[in-house]
Amino acid sequence: MAMKIRLARGGSKKRPFYRIVAADSRMPRDGRFIEKLGTYNPLLPKDSEDRVKMDIERIQHWLSQGAQPTDRISRMLEAAGVIAKKERANLKKAEPGKKAQERAAQKAEKAAAAAEAPAEE
Repeated sequence: MAMKIRLARGGSKKRPFYRIVAADSRMPRDGRFIEKLGTYNPLLPKDSEDRVKMDIERIQHWLSQGAQPTDRISRMLEAAGVIAKKERANLKKAEPGKKAQERAAQKAEKAAAAAEAPAEE
């Protein structure tokens, strides 16, 4: 049985509240789970202690049994110091495309040429 440590959503519309659960990976997100391991309330401020509550001992137990944490849970565990920080691919999504980079280079060349022309006179 493939185990996952993941979030199960609760709460009402536009008021999310999540349980951190150990569940069979074939079960639906909010469906049957084996054990509740903690809670996550994204509506609380980031520095609040009640934002993420985890039972670290039980999480370590499930990790030792082969359970795989989801990406969001692994980030929470890294912040808590339970697991080592992983290298993630930087996908460079924020960089502009080729044509935009070419236009920026041309604009920089024109600006440099315009700055040199008054300096020569």
